[in-house]
Amino acid sequence: MLDFAVNVRHRRPPAWLVQRLAARLPDLGCYPSRRDEAAAVHAVAARHGRGPDEVALLAGAAEGFALLGNLHPTRAALIAPSFTEPDAVLTAAGLPAHHVVLPPPFHLADAKVPDDADLVVVGNPTNPTSVLHPREQILALRRPGRIVVVDEAFADSVPGEPESLAGTALPDVLVLRSLTKTWSLAGLRVGYALGPPDLLARLTARRAHWPVGTLQLAAIAACCAPDAVAEAAAEALRLAELRGQMANALKSVGIDVVDGQAPFVLFSTPRRPAVA
Repeated sequence: MLDFAVNVRHRRPPAWLVQRLAARLPDLGCYPSRRDEAAAVHAVAARHGRGPDEVALLAGAAEGFALLGNLHPTRAALIAPSFTEPDAVLTAAGLPAHHVVLPPPFHLADAKVPDDADLVVVGNPTNPTSVLHPREQILALRRPGRIVVVDEAFADSVPGEPESLAGTALPDVLVLRSLTKTWSLAGLRVGYALGPPDLLARLTARRAHWPVGTLQLAAIAACCAPDAVAEAAAEALRLAELRGQMANALKSVGIDVVDGQAPFVLFSTPRRPAVA
């Protein structure tokens, strides 16, 4: 059975990852250790060519969105259509959010971001459009006094990750990454943020003690190891082929498919009964 309501790659994590996590179950009687935290941080840093102080471990990328209020923006601009979590958390925090709605085919070059926006959130590739924005267009959003947050939850599903900013150190750019999609770990909540140390310190201020548990730390370290990264890269190639097949099949029956590169397809059609 396929569950199209959940953006995970398989129904369950790969066997090697399950075994790795199961081996740590006896350690749950202790609080997460600094050694495990350091191992996870260094694995992420090595995976993206960053310094350890440029990594913040998260309980899923969603926690990164939940922490955006700690940056105290005066006006946030959300590039839409997009994942709705940033809008929800900023609204709940009483922070004004301005929707910058892109018309089809959803090119970032068409974004009209208010000049006074001091926080801009954009997905790359964007959920649900699947559009992959050129990194130059994302960098063009930068302004003095502005923070650009890039949601790269599906970046590792694009072969070669060509437009990713995860490995680029910039003083005003924050990249959020998720491991739950690629490794089918939605129930464990694992992700991380990449950015300058001072910005990460502001983002993670006032978190609860031990916000990332032992199994989460083990999963982050395992999924960012070179062998796992290579496995994910090979799977991204397979997904790209499957996506192309699905897009071509939809087009063959007259459906208008948005040109994207993430492993999901956005399309429109006036003939809903025929599609069913």
